[in-house]
Amino acid sequence: MVVFDKEASSSSQTLPPFPREDTPLLARPRKLSSQGKTFANVFIAIVGSGVLGLPYTFKKTGWVFGSLMLFSVAFFTYYCMMLLIHTRRKLDSVHGLSKIASFGDLGFAVCGPIGRLSVDIMIVLAQAGFCVSYLIFISNTLAFVINYSGPDRILGLAPKSLYLWACFPFQLGLNSIPTLTHLAPLSIFADVIDLGAMGVVMVEDVMIFLQNRPALQAFGGFSVFFYGLGVAVYAFEGIGMILPLESEAKDKDKFGKVLALCMAFIALLYGSFGVLGYFAFGEETKDIITTNFGQGLVSTLVQMGLCINLFFTLPLMMNPVFEVVERRFNDSRYCLWLRWVMVFVVSLVALLVPNFADFLSLVGSSVCVALGFVLPALFHLMVFKEELSWHGMLLDGTIVVLGVVIGVSGTWSSIAAILAPTA
Repeated sequence: MVVFDKEASSSSQTLPPFPREDTPLLARPRKLSSQGKTFANVFIAIVGSGVLGLPYTFKKTGWVFGSLMLFSVAFFTYYCMMLLIHTRRKLDSVHGLSKIASFGDLGFAVCGPIGRLSVDIMIVLAQAGFCVSYLIFISNTLAFVINYSGPDRILGLAPKSLYLWACFPFQLGLNSIPTLTHLAPLSIFADVIDLGAMGVVMVEDVMIFLQNRPALQAFGGFSVFFYGLGVAVYAFEGIGMILPLESEAKDKDKFGKVLALCMAFIALLYGSFGVLGYFAFGEETKDIITTNFGQGLVSTLVQMGLCINLFFTLPLMMNPVFEVVERRFNDSRYCLWLRWVMVFVVSLVALLVPNFADFLSLVGSSVCVALGFVLPALFHLMVFKEELSWHGMLLDGTIVVLGVVIGVSGTWSSIAAILAPTA
């Protein structure tokens, strides 16, 4: 049941004064963003480590099937993002709920406390999952670059574990910073490095493909459908930032076009990166594509650049987790020990996950499917149920049902892949 008036207005009482998941990464919070800055904000919110697992995913799904899946996910992700925006605009225009600034606020406005709780849980699991994947990539890459032909254990620890714990104290310091304002320049710097590194990787892929021309498959078996879908959903996950970014847009009427253009650009970038990576190495493609490159100056610089990117992006991705935890357990007040506990938990999980791409699929198939498809369609259906045509209600209902089916099946498939014995 949609919650209005008294309950909705009381949601403003719960909005914390500290940085939240709705704090934009570019521009000051009270300045409206131009179309160019809006495009950059959307790009930063979506592009992350998921792209690095795409070549391995294409190896499993086939490059044609994987590409079709990737572009389909991009389209439906955009569609569901627009469902959230239309739902918020409807509540704002009809009921004056001007305090809906985030996904969690919308959940409260539509379903009350249970709606906010559901979104909060999904946001925490998704964002923490992103950070786990970052730590897996950083530790695996450092172990590959530094200990390429070194000992199997250092100080009694596997190289991956050693480098992960070496990052731990620095992450405690970075995650102790209470405001995103000081971290935003690092995020922009990190994404510039990311784009440059991706460009270098794709050029290397083309050169290697022209030399080797490995055997390729266009279509994989149906058994890997949900696996590939999970990775694709993960790669486009950023729906938690869409409502605040639309709020900060100067020309809101053109936000949908800017979002569509950015999603199309990201889809083409992802597709090119995934296809070229698989074309270069074929069946030898590894779960983190950069580990396929041999030792060399360019390869090492690219991999270290990506590590730097994710190292400085991790505190930004943890910020929504801190916002939820501090709001629920410390009255929205900054709490250092809670932040350190969350960083410790994320680090422990990263140690236990053996495969980067398998973990991407798990996070994408579970919480990202719920956040990206199920909840937007469900909230839209609940708010517009009185004026939707039967086919509109059918479309929303179909997205909800398919999202649940894909989420359950994909989660099961990903867990099976993680637990499967390695060859």
